[in-house]
Amino acid sequence: MVDAPQTDVTTLGECRIESPLGALAERQGTTRHYVHESDRVLLDDTVSLLGARTSDPPSFEPGGPRRRIYFDPSKIRVGIVTCGGLCPGLNDVIRGLVLSLTAHYGVTRILGFRNGYQGLVPRHGRSVMELTPQAVEYVNEHGGTILGTSRGNQDPEEIVDTLDQLGVNVLFVIGGDGSMRGAQRIAAAVAARDRRIAVVGVPKTIDNDIPYIGHSFGFQTAFGKATESLRAAHTEATAQPGGVGLVQLMGRHSGFIACYAALATNDADYVLIPEVPFALDGFLPHLRQRVATRGHALVVVAEGAGQEHLAELPAATDASGNKRLGDFGDFLRARILETFAAARQEVNLKYIDPSYVIRSVPANPYDSVYCLRLAQAAVHAAMAGRTDMVVGSWRGRFVHVPIPLVVSTRNQVDPDGDLWMSVLEATGQPTAFPAPHRAAAA
Repeated sequence: MVDAPQTDVTTLGECRIESPLGALAERQGTTRHYVHESDRVLLDDTVSLLGARTSDPPSFEPGGPRRRIYFDPSKIRVGIVTCGGLCPGLNDVIRGLVLSLTAHYGVTRILGFRNGYQGLVPRHGRSVMELTPQAVEYVNEHGGTILGTSRGNQDPEEIVDTLDQLGVNVLFVIGGDGSMRGAQRIAAAVAARDRRIAVVGVPKTIDNDIPYIGHSFGFQTAFGKATESLRAAHTEATAQPGGVGLVQLMGRHSGFIACYAALATNDADYVLIPEVPFALDGFLPHLRQRVATRGHALVVVAEGAGQEHLAELPAATDASGNKRLGDFGDFLRARILETFAAARQEVNLKYIDPSYVIRSVPANPYDSVYCLRLAQAAVHAAMAGRTDMVVGSWRGRFVHVPIPLVVSTRNQVDPDGDLWMSVLEATGQPTAFPAPHRAAAA
């Protein structure tokens, strides 16, 4: 359970400078649609959750412009870096940061570090990009990131050396949980040197697996794009006798894309996700029966599902320290074909894995709006001297969340939650696929 102190955000010092947006912030009070800077946003949202608390309930500092800020906009230099895998909306966030810094605060010196944290370490030889409103014009119409990206850890001490040498006062990190852990180490190195450099994150995860931020930008675009593959697989399956459509979607540890894409099309017969283990010897007979009864079936699988059925890979982790996953989709494809062949049951299987197509597309209009609002919230937080934190949307309110809290756990589909219940309702699949011998014993 999260305690109140865990939601406190680190600040660099007292805000003494009148903000260019001070008048705008002053006229706003807390309403259903806005939270005043002196107010807080509760973590818990039910009477029973609040009632279970024996001490002060945890709450988040609200996002938005402040009446007073910490940094003098005319004297600071800002850095922006994008890290990890691609995700729809990266360019939107970059553009939003640049436009908010220049148009609202008058910041004139903004640097883009290329290829992730490598761009902040001299030995990699990455050039630095000057970011201006002209440089980011129209970038939101394209997928990917104009700054490039990379995976892997870099020495935070070398990164702080670079920030010092370039006179950077604010570093915006756009990345996933590994990138946020890197930002946390950078913030710690800054604090150890007693420097006044704000490190603010805009959390990016196509899997939607970062907690306490509502949902991640690009997620809606991703599952929306994924529905195209589901529709194609369903069309193929219904067109042939014994048709089976098998679609593997992104989701290393969290099956949100698989769940939402399946609900969006409402054609899936099965959704397999990492959070809900299943017996393969129970699932395969059930699939055969479904095809025999209905003539076809659509199976949606998250990439991290079923790893317990695969052999261990020689290399345990990738460059970012993430556990390497086996290709369960391809494994399941082979097992389905073997099972139907052994039963002499006709099957026409089409397997689709659209992962890289999904993550490289431009953001849809909803995500574009969300990216811009997150970027604005990040700028307001940084200018007010907040550091070692990320911005997110909690219960519909933009908030500041400490990085130690967002990297303390992982957002996953709750097998006992309403999302998974909706998936079970939509697909009609059983709550579990017991192995045959277990079913006989019952």
